[in-house]
Amino acid sequence: MESNSTTTQAMTIAGLNLIQQALSIYDSDLKLVVANERFREMFSIPDHLTSPGADFAETIAFLVERGEYGEVPDGEKDAFVRERVERALAFEAHYFERQRNNGRWVSVEGSPLPEGGWVAVYTDITAAKRQEALLRARSEELSDQLLQYAEELSATNRQLESTVTALEEAKRQLTDSEARTRLTTEMMPAHIAHVGPDRRYTYSNRRLSAVMPGRSSEIVGSHIRHALGEAAFREIRPHLETAFEGTPSVFEFNDLISSRRIRVAFTPDAEPAPRRGVYILSMDITEETQTRAALQQTRRRELAAQMTSGLAHDFSNLLTIILGLQSKLGRMGLPSEASELIEATLGAARRGGTLLNRIADMTGHRAPQLQPTDMTVFLNDLQTLAGPTLPEGIELQIRNQITGGPILVDPGMVQDSLLNLILNARDACGGAGRITLEAELIKDTWVNFAVSDTGTGFSDEALTHALDPFFTTKGGEGSGLGLAMVYDMTKLAGGRITLDNTDVGGRVTIQLPLRRPRPTDTPGLVLLVEDNADLRSSIRDMLTTAGHTVIEATAVDEARTLLDQVPGITLLLSDISLEGEETGVDLIRALPTDGVPSFLMTSLPQSHPLYIEGAARAPLLRKPFTADQLSAFLQSKVTS
Repeated sequence: MESNSTTTQAMTIAGLNLIQQALSIYDSDLKLVVANERFREMFSIPDHLTSPGADFAETIAFLVERGEYGEVPDGEKDAFVRERVERALAFEAHYFERQRNNGRWVSVEGSPLPEGGWVAVYTDITAAKRQEALLRARSEELSDQLLQYAEELSATNRQLESTVTALEEAKRQLTDSEARTRLTTEMMPAHIAHVGPDRRYTYSNRRLSAVMPGRSSEIVGSHIRHALGEAAFREIRPHLETAFEGTPSVFEFNDLISSRRIRVAFTPDAEPAPRRGVYILSMDITEETQTRAALQQTRRRELAAQMTSGLAHDFSNLLTIILGLQSKLGRMGLPSEASELIEATLGAARRGGTLLNRIADMTGHRAPQLQPTDMTVFLNDLQTLAGPTLPEGIELQIRNQITGGPILVDPGMVQDSLLNLILNARDACGGAGRITLEAELIKDTWVNFAVSDTGTGFSDEALTHALDPFFTTKGGEGSGLGLAMVYDMTKLAGGRITLDNTDVGGRVTIQLPLRRPRPTDTPGLVLLVEDNADLRSSIRDMLTTAGHTVIEATAVDEARTLLDQVPGITLLLSDISLEGEETGVDLIRALPTDGVPSFLMTSLPQSHPLYIEGAARAPLLRKPFTADQLSAFLQSKVTS
């Protein structure tokens, strides 16, 4: 397809170069689309002003400097150019003749294009003008020649008519090609653009606002700094400058305005410096990043479990021996000084056992259990739980700004994480102060929990290492596993955690992917995706007994076809392991966030990466299950 388009364009330009008239076509943004060789020769225009994308105003300014429009005083040149640009923006069909500064005459005929812009044809009519003058001076003597000139003029008119026909066909082809290209690029889920050497957009498929919400999609002619905003431009600028030097690059950055993760590819075009521009491809990879974070954390957990399980087993045996020996010594009636040492040893051994249990919790396999959770009720319960752990001098304030009904989170994981942060904040405050928990939604993308305090804040070392296992600022009183466990649980859910200092203390922020349940209170049409025929039949009976209508699929591609072509599907229930290379997790991952309510089922162990990722994306039911368990599962996961 691309080859045919390139061939057609080359043939069109070659054909335009054969005509004797000069021709130029500008688009609605006053950028040159195409010009033939005669246009450059007739007005001695440099190459960069006859290349696609050249600016109309710059071309007029060049012609003014050459004296093409006669003597224009220096102080009036800018106004002269502006007047020509304004007339071009309000373009109307026209024909006129003018004498150039070199004495030759040229006719100018212009016609607007349907999609904006215009095509203009310039014809050298010097010979015809000279004939007219000669006729006026020697009308009686040149009667015979008049007939000849009239015949020549008639032939010229016929030639012009043929040229106009060719131009109309070229205009039609260019318009159709441009429409097809724009339609194709605007359908892509990415922003495609080109920036010229002046850092201004020369092309955009008008998808910037879809990839980076909060920006305008009409950016052609705008400077890239103004189109993206100062913060985003600061992130991309080093890579952009490298691309203008001729080196392509691909990188990712966090867009502060939209809170999205963006992947950008810069590709230099074929022009040499300093006329080189850069092609830009931008994609929103927020969902991909969330999934990648969850999978990376799963791999870290598996590695940590492998490294620590053997050591923990042996250490546990040693602690058991120590506890047994010390207890035996305590029963031997030794002096009080020895009893104090025995009790201290027992305390240290018990603390070691507690540490082992916490290590097991951190490295053991636990998949998220998503449940519709009312944040008002959840945070009220949290205040009830956390209140008794705080001394009288410390106040806990909880500000809930989450509205719009329940959200899907693992309430156990979130509660454990927030309690851990509140207890850390309590220790940072000493005996008096204030702890604030703020809950809010960010850009319809994240659930944001920020715990701040009026304590001492984080040191530079703590800001760097506080999330590392075993790092603590509490000396012998801390295990260094609290924040590491919060980090671990947050990453498993596809979220992120940040630490910083405020004007009065420290702050820890947890961001989790925002997912909302959708109620299915009445029976409806269920898409059941299961590759085992016997099990599929059994589950179908369970669903139909509950009043549902069921359609079935055995693989992901078949399920996608049904979702696209069958209207009225109200619920999707899919096994994780299916026929073919794709899994139920792949099916769920590709669904839009506002699609049908989706559920997973599996017999995989909780330690399996697909189980963990699936549980982070949709409610998950373990096999085997009964009809009552299935009904209770479907109902409990869509209502608060």
